[in-house]
Amino acid sequence: MMTEFNTLAELMAQAAERKLPPYELVIRREMETRAVSRAAVWSAMQKNWRVMQAAMAKGLRSEERSLSGLTGGDAKRIFSRRQQGFLGEAALTAAARAVAVSEVNAAMGRIVACPTAGSCGIVPAVLQTAAEQRGSHEDEIVAALFMAAGIGMVVEQNACIAGAAGGCQAECGTAAGMAAGALVQLAGGAPPVICEGVALAMKNLLGLACDPVAGLVEVPCVKRNGFVAVHAMVAADMALAGVCSVIPVDEVIGAMQEIGRLMPAALRETAAGGLAVTPTAQAAARRIFGKSSCS
Repeated sequence: MMTEFNTLAELMAQAAERKLPPYELVIRREMETRAVSRAAVWSAMQKNWRVMQAAMAKGLRSEERSLSGLTGGDAKRIFSRRQQGFLGEAALTAAARAVAVSEVNAAMGRIVACPTAGSCGIVPAVLQTAAEQRGSHEDEIVAALFMAAGIGMVVEQNACIAGAAGGCQAECGTAAGMAAGALVQLAGGAPPVICEGVALAMKNLLGLACDPVAGLVEVPCVKRNGFVAVHAMVAADMALAGVCSVIPVDEVIGAMQEIGRLMPAALRETAAGGLAVTPTAQAAARRIFGKSSCS
């Protein structure tokens, strides 16, 4: 029996029918698609996790700036405030880690696109922070990453994950849903609670523009990763507290697709609108490339 699911409702229903956790169906689908063993699929995700960890560590210790000079060093600044900030240590630690990974990406370092390079810091940051809080074993984190991957698969099948197609709601919005769902699983939440976490995270980022300054994945992308990591944690906590989304998760994903379709091209990674055409952004683009970003 082939493992096929097009919606999160289908994934959860099949998991219940087979008496398996949902992430196991994600693993089985990958095994069938790639014609490889479970051990090979698991090992590949372990390697992804270790790359994510290395990127977090590198970004937190480095003050290297990107080639454009627009970003670099903010992760260390946020991390230094983690015990004095308003949000508390866990939230600021997650924000710092998310920015750290995104800064490594901006400086042409090695990251895992999760689901994209522009949103690469969100999932690893929240999982590392939550795992430390809970004393989670690496196997639990890898299993949560498979849950995140399943969520990303469904979004990609029914909407999009690219800023050029759907704005930053497609990139950071999807990453927020993936992170929230993974966190709920890590906390032992049941499949319906995972869906609530995904819905709460994604629906509150609907309509988010993709307006990168000078067309680079740096401003506002890097710091946005930090904000969205905290957003995902709030969504997971709400779902675990019993808060439900009035709009079911698969309908939220459908709404994201419709909003992306209606979104002007200027707000979909073209650097032709939003923050990218502010006077300061245009001056930065001229400095970097010798012309405005929308010329």
